Order: sequence, then structure tokens, then C-alpha cells
Amino acid sequence: MKIYIKNMVCSRCKMVVKTEFKKIGLHPQTVDLGEIEIETAPTNDELKTLDHNLRQYGFEIIDDRKSQIINKIKNTIVKLVHYSDQNMIINLSEFISSEINLDYHYLSNLFSEVEGTTIEKYFITQRIERAKELIVYDELSLSEIAYQLGYSSVSYLSNQFKKVTGLTPTHYKSLKEHKRKNIEEL
Repeated sequence: MKIYIKNMVCSRCKMVVKTEFKKIGLHPQTVDLGEIEIETAPTNDELKTLDHNLRQYGFEIIDDRKSQIINKIKNTIVKLVHYSDQNMIINLSEFISSEINLDYHYLSNLFSEVEGTTIEKYFITQRIERAKELIVYDELSLSEIAYQLGYSSVSYLSNQFKKVTGLTPTHYKSLKEHKRKNIEEL
């Protein structure tokens, strides 16, 4: 049985959620971003306890289908942008559709309706947050960051960066206080 968890966006999140499952005697078979698979279905009391415990950490159990799909879309994008070595020069609609096994037009309409933004804008926001992270680390040049994030040129990355943040990457790098957002806040 799969249980879907909202705001589970990093490896530490997976660790916290797994620990909470174990605390109430549920032993996950697999733990992925936003999804936990367990062998036996939990009782209603176990689900209530689990949801209460998870909410203390900013997570919650998702029980309706639309929210589960939205969560899958977000987690697919987060994995692609933040945790994948896959080249990001892809057709985003085909990639998401194949990962979730649903028609992209349906996914796009649902995402826009529920989130108030498009999948593409969410993807751009994630890419810019990843660019901020890489800029702060100061290990890669802007050219390398652009390539890693699937931008065709540094100028394209710079233009998109400025549209989203209001700053050029160079100006952002020079700031003493870098204002990055948590993935789950995007």
C-alpha cells in the first residue's frame, strides 16, 4: 500500500518520515519523495497518529487523488532539478507525462487549477533556486551552471534569473545575505 506525504522534498525529509512510520510500528518497504510503500494497510488510529506526528514536522498525509497527482508532479520536478544527473535539455511535458503515466494536458490543467501557476513556471522556479544554490557554493562558473541546468547559454540563464529574482547572477553572488527559499515553500 502506498501512502502519499506532502512536503517531502529531500533526503532528510525521507529520513524523518521513515522514523515516524517506524515509531508507530509501520515498517516502510520503500521510501521515495512524497511516497511511502508499506506492506499492510494501517488502521485508522495509526493513520491519525501518523498524520499528527508528521504535521509537527511540516508534513501531512495526502488522501485525495488530485493532491496526490500534484504532489507527484512537484516531486518529479524536484528530483529532476535537484537530485538528477540527467541532462535537463528535455521535453518537460513528455518527461512528466511518462513519469506519472497520465496525459500532460490533464496534468497541466489540474496543476494550474490547484496551484495557481503552470508546471513550466514551477520548473523555472526550481531551476532558479538550484542556480542560486550552485552560485552560493562558488564551485562552478556561470557557464557550467547554465549547462548543468539545461540552459542553452549563460545569457538565457541570466535573463531568466533576473526575471525571477530581480537580480543578475553576478549581483546575487556579490550579496552578503543570500535569500534562498526552502524547496517546499516554492
